[in-house]
Amino acid sequence: MASENEWTEAVDKDGWLRPAAGSGPREPRWGHPGGMQLGLHPLSGPRGLLRLYTPYLDQPRDRLLNFIAVEPIPAGETARGFSELERSRLDDVPGLRMWTTDDPTDAAPRDPRDPARGRVEVADGVERLIVEVLVEPFANGADVWVRVEFRADRPHEVSVAAFRRDGSAELEACVLTATMGNWARLRTLSLAGRDMSAGELWPDYRDIHFAEHAVFGVDELRREGHAVVISAMPDEPSPHTAEHVPGTAEHWRYVGRRAVQTWRAEDPDPALVAQVNGRYTYWMSEHPIPGGIAFENFELVEPFRQGRAFTFSVEPLDS
Repeated sequence: MASENEWTEAVDKDGWLRPAAGSGPREPRWGHPGGMQLGLHPLSGPRGLLRLYTPYLDQPRDRLLNFIAVEPIPAGETARGFSELERSRLDDVPGLRMWTTDDPTDAAPRDPRDPARGRVEVADGVERLIVEVLVEPFANGADVWVRVEFRADRPHEVSVAAFRRDGSAELEACVLTATMGNWARLRTLSLAGRDMSAGELWPDYRDIHFAEHAVFGVDELRREGHAVVISAMPDEPSPHTAEHVPGTAEHWRYVGRRAVQTWRAEDPDPALVAQVNGRYTYWMSEHPIPGGIAFENFELVEPFRQGRAFTFSVEPLDS
């Protein structure tokens, strides 16, 4: 695979950041030039994950804020497929392959260094950039793709929607989960009429694995019109100044401004729930997270609907 430095960087044109036109290796990156952006492997990080960048938080260009994983659950089951953790059946390496295309009905794998540029459309008077992200089939029989949509009037958010292919296993749900809350050390959950802290949810947890999910029903979530909303935020005034124990990997040290991360779902199913789990130590390490346990996976889970979109936004907390 080419490294990040062996391709043409995405270009800012007509108000959008998109892969360069032409042939040859090109960076798989889309979104707002000064706002939220999405990238795919082989940009830095594990395979099988959507990468979210927020340069408006005064972060370096290649510093991502969070990942979104694709985790389908077949009908009648509770166990998920894991786009990041499964081993690819296409090339036998960790992480399912993801690539982009202009035609999501064509499931033929493509080189991720030859990305589709996405299409620009206008709906309800608002210009949008839409990118179709294909995922190789899961071991549990699920076969899905994800539609990513940016709105010109909302530079700090992205919508993600899962589609089930013909021939896929029927789905109970397809969870699109933000997986790296520990980097920003998200500890405060904003619910309807109250806040909940990670320390309150898991006061005695000190293991190196994931704490059990905390689950909140649709009636416990904030309402904005016809939508339900849940937000997670750090509880430290200056997370970039935290002291880490010796040996903590450099990439876990937060940089940039603080921000609140939010999921929103329009017209929720009554069975929708919001879930968070937590970690006391950073992923794949025994190094404690400064300040104690923090949220890691942050998600909305709802009975599967074809093309159902969830919106993820990141807004600065500091002016």
